[in-house]
Amino acid sequence: MADGGQHALRDVVLRRLAELGAAGPLSREQVALVAEGAGVSERTVWRWAALAAGRTEPVVRPRLTLDATLRERLVFWRGNVTAVHRELVDAAAAGGPPAPGVTSLRRAVREALSPGERAGLRRGERAARAHDVFLQRPATHRNAAWEADHVEASVEVDVEGRLIKPWVTWFVDCATNVVLGVAVTPCAPSRESVLAALRAAIAVDEPYGPAGGLPTLVRVDRGKDFLSTTVAAACAVFAVRVVDLPGYTPHLKGTVETLNAAVKSMFFAGLPRYTAAPRLANGKPADPDAPALRFEEFVDELLAWIGWWNGRHEMDVLDGRTPLQAWLDDPTPLAIVPGEDLRLFTLEDDGRVRTITGKGVQWRTRFYVGAWMNGGANAGRSVRVRWMPHHDHEIEVFDARTGAHLGRAVLADQASPEQIRAVQRARATRRDRLARELKAVERTRRQRYAASTVAEPARPLGAMTRSEAAAELAGADDREVRRQARPWVVPLGPPAPGWVLPRSARTADAGGADGPADAGGKDAAG
Repeated sequence: MADGGQHALRDVVLRRLAELGAAGPLSREQVALVAEGAGVSERTVWRWAALAAGRTEPVVRPRLTLDATLRERLVFWRGNVTAVHRELVDAAAAGGPPAPGVTSLRRAVREALSPGERAGLRRGERAARAHDVFLQRPATHRNAAWEADHVEASVEVDVEGRLIKPWVTWFVDCATNVVLGVAVTPCAPSRESVLAALRAAIAVDEPYGPAGGLPTLVRVDRGKDFLSTTVAAACAVFAVRVVDLPGYTPHLKGTVETLNAAVKSMFFAGLPRYTAAPRLANGKPADPDAPALRFEEFVDELLAWIGWWNGRHEMDVLDGRTPLQAWLDDPTPLAIVPGEDLRLFTLEDDGRVRTITGKGVQWRTRFYVGAWMNGGANAGRSVRVRWMPHHDHEIEVFDARTGAHLGRAVLADQASPEQIRAVQRARATRRDRLARELKAVERTRRQRYAASTVAEPARPLGAMTRSEAAAELAGADDREVRRQARPWVVPLGPPAPGWVLPRSARTADAGGADGPADAGGKDAAG
């Protein structure tokens, strides 16, 4: 039994023994019974009885306490009691006060610090929070509060031949635990994924619903995409309050955090190429060549799991009901938004007024056209545009004066998918070449030092011949000269008559020898 519990138990026994002693002498049977119940010897009970009768004084043993100095050293050593004791022993050997025993020091630390404080000294704030006790919010009705979050899937999926871990964005109702809306992206989430999940959460018509409608508030965790102007404006239009929770406080949105933990253990763990699976002794996965799901297959499996969670997963917190049953049993009326209004108001708007020209509507240096623009004398009309973030292939056009929705416009002269893939391959080639060049340069910059077994200055390694050093310095000097060169300041003269010129240079000479000089003079004047 801990020391604190032993003292509390002894106080209770002392009071009872005092009552029995006042009524008459204690019997051996009473002493044996008390000893058995308190888990101590009969001799200890007789001593307690003497103490209760006032026939002896309590023995006060000196106990080590954790003062400010010991606590400071404990913090310095990250909660390592043995290291603190070693310091005390060294100080005593140097003529300081005698060091206490390591057992006494550990007992003093246990009595002065709670388990959470000791864990915090060893592993930080997150370890300390594992020992905290959290309150539970009172039960409410459906759509009283939602919680939203992103979670990275612990699964590698095939996206156009690349292995990528997708991100899931979802909204969950706090009262019923039903997943209302979800959006999956094969890249880092953004305000586009938040708007898509929000639209799916509010909608109640097919393929969404029956759970949906407008909530009173939505709790988010300070993510810049959740707090973006676009998302805030979309919620404000429907009078939905966005509650920005403090950072690093997952306990304040426990409903969605529970869902995040559940999807990892109940869904991701059963898929191929699960990245958190147990590994071999060398740290490699058991099946590194396992085929990955295609992105669309992963999304289909995830939606099926959400359907199981909502419609078939019985939860104790819901009295054995599924989330969807709890939703349908709640008589709270829903605030329904028409599908067209929902689609238009969950779009981004920069507030600028544009004019329809003969080329269409210009947005971000591109022109967008729509079939509705023809035949209605729309050229010269003032309009405003709204768009889904990152969906730059189409926009929605509204009348700037009345706000009426005119129609959708698509990108004019849009590149074909083959052209886009060719551009992406060219970008990847350029990126890989730059990475190789940077890696080669870093190898030349690396400095190695000799191993040392005694205390001595570091000895650099890496021999180089004089010719190698001169060649590298000459190349550096040439690059510096080229960087500082200004050929347009003093125009170059014509080449010698006997020189063989490239075709482009001969063509320029035929056009006129003054062209380059004039161009150089113009640049110099500019």
